[in-house]
Amino acid sequence: MSRINTNVSSLIAQNNLARTNRDLETSLQRLSTGLQINRGADNPAGLIVSERLRSEIQGATQAIDNAERATNVIATTEGALQEISTLLTQIKALTIEAANTGAFSPEEIEANQLEIDSAVESITRISNTTSFAGLKLLNGSLDYLDSGVVTSQISDINVFGANFGLDDNINVQVEVINSAEKGTLFLSGNTAGAPGALLSSVSFELQGSRGVQVFNFASGTALSAVAAAVNNVRDATGVTARLASATNQTSGLLFESEGYGTSSFVSVRKLDDGDFFDTFDAQGGSQINRDEGADVLSLVNGNLALGDGLDITLNTNTINLGLTLTSGAAQVTGTPYSFTVTGGGANFQIGPQVNSLQQVGFGIQSVAASNLGDTASGFLNSISTGGDNSLVAGKTREASEIIDKSIDQIAQLRGRLGAFERNTLQTAVRSTAITLENLTASESSIRDTDFAQQTAELTRAQILQQAGTSTLGIANSNAQNVLSLLG
Repeated sequence: MSRINTNVSSLIAQNNLARTNRDLETSLQRLSTGLQINRGADNPAGLIVSERLRSEIQGATQAIDNAERATNVIATTEGALQEISTLLTQIKALTIEAANTGAFSPEEIEANQLEIDSAVESITRISNTTSFAGLKLLNGSLDYLDSGVVTSQISDINVFGANFGLDDNINVQVEVINSAEKGTLFLSGNTAGAPGALLSSVSFELQGSRGVQVFNFASGTALSAVAAAVNNVRDATGVTARLASATNQTSGLLFESEGYGTSSFVSVRKLDDGDFFDTFDAQGGSQINRDEGADVLSLVNGNLALGDGLDITLNTNTINLGLTLTSGAAQVTGTPYSFTVTGGGANFQIGPQVNSLQQVGFGIQSVAASNLGDTASGFLNSISTGGDNSLVAGKTREASEIIDKSIDQIAQLRGRLGAFERNTLQTAVRSTAITLENLTASESSIRDTDFAQQTAELTRAQILQQAGTSTLGIANSNAQNVLSLLG
């Protein structure tokens, strides 16, 4: 059948050529952009998944940047703490030197005191000036805030980390379920033939957590005199002695460790023969010559907290803290103690999503001289000139204890910072980097152009375009064949 008004063959060739041209344009666009999805029409479902993956990729990339910036903050903080640690060790050496009064003149001790004054001022200055991009690091601005702490119950509190989630504060409740105890030995004072005194001469070894001392007493020595001799060297043994009843010599003698907990103990060992000078775990109790203390055991917000003497530590997903109870509060009373963490601290976003599971709180306490030490021993600023524990006041022993406590506090803070950097930040960077790698590979497989495949499609489209153009020309010329029918 031959027609000239409608060239169906030409229409078919035009449609196929147009389709080929569109395929050619798509191949050229994909090859020029490197993307196989340039518009929603290219792959609607793939575009939705790809955009979600891109969002997650950006979040993971920023999370890695956040963790690396936090690492820089930690490095800056630890650098300042290392300098403070160096100053404290220098102060310690000067204090020990000043204690050698038999070989150093008062003028030399005063010179040491001036050096200590300067070092203490430097510690406070470092605490006040250490910063990162305007963020103060060691002046206490990154410490957690608390309220409702009763000092007669809790003598010291340190919140190392807290995760508030959607709450504005965290209520903390402490319930003692096992009392803290000292190591204690009892020596009877109601001895036949010598009530309130030693029945005969005795030589015994007294040992505590700090060391050992040997005592020799003559027959008839009052128990109060024995207690006085033991207490005179308590700094070397870690053991004190007292009458069971302060006004009654016959009430017996109690040997007690200075500290609480299983690391504190008292041991009495006779060095001569005889049945006299036997010690017991309590009046009328069993005969023993060594006794350890007991650590406080408590529940904090229902979680069993570790105890060390009077100290309590708890580390959960919600809060990481350390408490020091007073000796009276470290006993089982049935009444819980409570306080509230109201805010503060440093919050580090180390995950790609903003939620409490991907944020870590960290508290950095002030390390000014007025905060190093404790209420029991005193604070570092008290060893400066005019302070209660200065060298020129002859308080070298007290100053040495405060310095040791301060050195421990700085070392523990550096250790916590190091553990946070190594076990939290570096781990977060490594795990997020793996996540980023997998997300990027997944997004690439959906959105990026496969050049091997697309160049083959381009070649095919080019060939089809040439063939279609030739075919269209043939279809257009077919109508002229009708003229041969007209003669």
